[in-house]
Amino acid sequence: MSKICVGILMGSASDWSKMEKAAEVLKEFGVEFEMKVLSAHRLPDKVGDYAREAEGRGLKILIAGAGVAAHLAGALAAHQTLPVIGVPLSGGALNGVDALYATVQMPKGVPVATVAVDGAANAGFLAVQILALSDEPLRKKLKAYKAAERTKLEAASAQPPKGNS
Repeated sequence: MSKICVGILMGSASDWSKMEKAAEVLKEFGVEFEMKVLSAHRLPDKVGDYAREAEGRGLKILIAGAGVAAHLAGALAAHQTLPVIGVPLSGGALNGVDALYATVQMPKGVPVATVAVDGAANAGFLAVQILALSDEPLRKKLKAYKAAERTKLEAASAQPPKGNS
């Protein structure tokens, strides 16, 4: 893919260490992306503008990571029809459970696909899988990746664990 098609957003710059895992997956598959810090609570107008302009700029999927109240993914989904993948982030008094509930409990007609708490890598893989539906070279890369992972696991399962005598 030679054009930016995924937007990765986070509620705070401090979320980068968790959200970079989505970026790493997209890079591995050659998927172009952009990253932005946009708070649903502190910059609601900018979040709305970003969401409404995303499709017109060629974006196909949005990945949003936020903690605590975690409204970013839902705010993005409310303003447009692109797939949104929410990444609830750990932290706060409930260590991510509050963010999980806020991300997964969306009203009818405003869906957000939600991965595990701090599951940004899987958000990246889900974005690749969605894009691969209409991109044969990307689908081939994904199939090769999964085959290689199976081969690694089969090789590891054939070896007895070290240190257990």
